[in-house]
Amino acid sequence: MVHDPGTFDALIFDCDGTLTDSMPLHYLGWRDTMLRYGIEFGEDRFYSLGGMPSNKIVAMLADEFGVAIDSQAVAHEKEEAFLAYLDQLQPILPIVDIAKNCRGKKPMAVASGGFRDVIQKQLVQIGVLEWFDTLVTAEDTTRHKPEPDVFLEAARRMNTPANRCLVFEDADLGIEAARRAGMAYIDVRAVHMPKRWT
Repeated sequence: MVHDPGTFDALIFDCDGTLTDSMPLHYLGWRDTMLRYGIEFGEDRFYSLGGMPSNKIVAMLADEFGVAIDSQAVAHEKEEAFLAYLDQLQPILPIVDIAKNCRGKKPMAVASGGFRDVIQKQLVQIGVLEWFDTLVTAEDTTRHKPEPDVFLEAARRMNTPANRCLVFEDADLGIEAARRAGMAYIDVRAVHMPKRWT
């Protein structure tokens, strides 16, 4: 689906895999963390769950493997493992360039299923945090992608009707959330596919 960002009143960007080329680094964090608990988490499965908050992924995997762990604590452990790789994080330039060109011309938000502190650190790492009017993260809504809440909250904060927002996403759950929000979207996988370790 192709849309001209200039024809919309506001832009909403996912972070991981959309603005930042973080997904391969997130996978390393997941792999390192879950193996400590005897849980195998394959790369294909990891990508299929893009947009889901980490604590929900941990709870799901623990249930599947019959492991009793504190999903919130292990999710934070995983985020710390990811942050150990933060110095390797790079921007996804075709998408960052769109944000750069629209900066100051229309409201822009980042809407992510990630934790606020981790998202902020990524945006600082690639030098774009100040470009965005608002940041909506896992802590800001009770329902998460594929539910539309994170995108609807971003639109509300920018005082823009949902149908006048354009979403940039890299994951099926996020694209479904944009659809449910009644928003147009661009699937950034058309211009960027993350590298695989296996």
